[in-house]
Amino acid sequence: MDIIDILQLIGGVGLFLFGMNLMGSSLEKLAGSGLSKILEKLTTGKSKLTGRLKGWGLGLGVTGIIQSSAATTIMLIGFVNAGIMKLSSAIPVVFGANVGSTVTAQILRLGDLGSGSLILTLLKPASFAPMLAAIGAAMHMFSKKKKTKDVAGILLGLGILFYGMTRMEEVFAPLKDSDSFKKLFTSFENPFLGILAGLVLTAIIQSSSASVGILQALSATGSVTMATAVPIIIGQNIGKCMTIILGSVGANKKAKRVSLSYLLFNIIGAVFFSLVIYSIYYTVGIPMFANTVNRGDIANIHLLFNLIMSFVLLPFTDGMVSLTRKIVRDTDSQPVDEWFSKLDVMLLKTPAVALTQCRELVRELIERLKESYSASVNMISHYRPELYDRLYENEAFFDRCETELSSYLLKINKNRLNAEDRNVIAEILGSISDFERIGDYSISIALTAKEMHERGLKFSKNGMNEMYCITAATSQSVHSSLNAFLENDPSLAARTEPLTEVIDKLKELIRSHHVDRLQKGDCGIEGGITLFDITTCLERISAHASNIAMHVVKRNTDDSDFDELHGHAGDRNSEEYRAMYYYYESQFINPIA
Repeated sequence: MDIIDILQLIGGVGLFLFGMNLMGSSLEKLAGSGLSKILEKLTTGKSKLTGRLKGWGLGLGVTGIIQSSAATTIMLIGFVNAGIMKLSSAIPVVFGANVGSTVTAQILRLGDLGSGSLILTLLKPASFAPMLAAIGAAMHMFSKKKKTKDVAGILLGLGILFYGMTRMEEVFAPLKDSDSFKKLFTSFENPFLGILAGLVLTAIIQSSSASVGILQALSATGSVTMATAVPIIIGQNIGKCMTIILGSVGANKKAKRVSLSYLLFNIIGAVFFSLVIYSIYYTVGIPMFANTVNRGDIANIHLLFNLIMSFVLLPFTDGMVSLTRKIVRDTDSQPVDEWFSKLDVMLLKTPAVALTQCRELVRELIERLKESYSASVNMISHYRPELYDRLYENEAFFDRCETELSSYLLKINKNRLNAEDRNVIAEILGSISDFERIGDYSISIALTAKEMHERGLKFSKNGMNEMYCITAATSQSVHSSLNAFLENDPSLAARTEPLTEVIDKLKELIRSHHVDRLQKGDCGIEGGITLFDITTCLERISAHASNIAMHVVKRNTDDSDFDELHGHAGDRNSEEYRAMYYYYESQFINPIA
């Protein structure tokens, strides 16, 4: 093998890895946030066994789709780290993920198909790889639809994967007549050397699917025997843990136990298989160990290792939980904020899941905003000092959300999300400062109410009626925009803008009435200042609610040039808009006009 062959081999391995990554990421984008929703439902059942079997099956299915048990397990580490899932629920999924990692090898065994007919020839990777790549490339170039491009990525990735496999086989082909190569592979029949070789190769390329694929390509030389393949495959199952170990760095104790369960699964499996197989081999012997193996044989050995061990260990899930807890003991002394722990950096490896966590945090933010607004405006007429602790707690939460949520969203890899999920990110980023400002103005209203209470200030009867009107209008504006955001309802968002226009007019009308009462001596200057402060806060709250509504409209419009800062939810001259305006005018302005 000369330098050209070595370069071609490196290129073949690179194409194989790139194709596998492209196919997995395209499948993940096509699934979108649905993948995370499936994983969130994983382990419930009528009995503990049913829940474990569901988790096992889900781990198998998800890993079979994204072609990486490491990616699935890192996803689980993020879930446990963020408090979405319990360790006892995650471990069966880990077991299933190990079985799912064998899917790639089973696909690659197609290379063993004979060439007796045209159909069999077309089913061989060397034949259909160029076709898949060509179809995928054409779809990607000529289609503008995002989902079509994701499907194209799957086909293109699969084609490149098989082409890389074929390239490796072509480089290895001349080695079948090399005595030194055969001698090298004979040395791997020593179980220690074979396990070490499989471990090191997989740890370097960080993919058991790829290292098994390389072994399958080598089998085409006719130099790989069963005695060689078995220890290498055992070593490959240990070596794939390197990615998980690196991925758990920085995670909390519970999440580290997930990675430890993955490591223990493969170590226990390696020890178990080694003891059973080599006890038989070195006593009574195993005649088939001298036989050469092909791609299918290697795929089957890989599958049996993981399938048998998953069924052996699945009933001992509770024991695995206890063992991991004994090895990784709880030492965390500082409590972790439940909500912000959801923004786990581990979840950034699965953008759709990371976005789901952001949406959950926004939902909590919105519920607290509603709570803070209602508590603040109620203090104007019913002062309750015991609510201030909760208001300040919410305010700190809003401030932290604006900083941490924005920072986390910007780190999410948008290229691995579908168009809908990318729009959600833009909507949250555009609205987060408006959420925070509504919280600020709510606190300002509460502080003004406190000042009124301490100074013994009260509004006149007419002033109080006017205050009821503007706070009710603003409350409807806030709830309409926030609910529209939660439900992604542009028709509900469209109600906010005419209401905001009515609130602006209502504020000016209230101020005008106050000046009239001031001139008549019906109220004082100090009361007027607090009235102006509160109505200004309410006007600003309604303006920010209107901004949030615009972001909802932006998310649902097909117009990429829509400017939510200067645009409108609808045509202000339309009959629908004017009808809503007149309705709100009759509800909130006419009673005090």
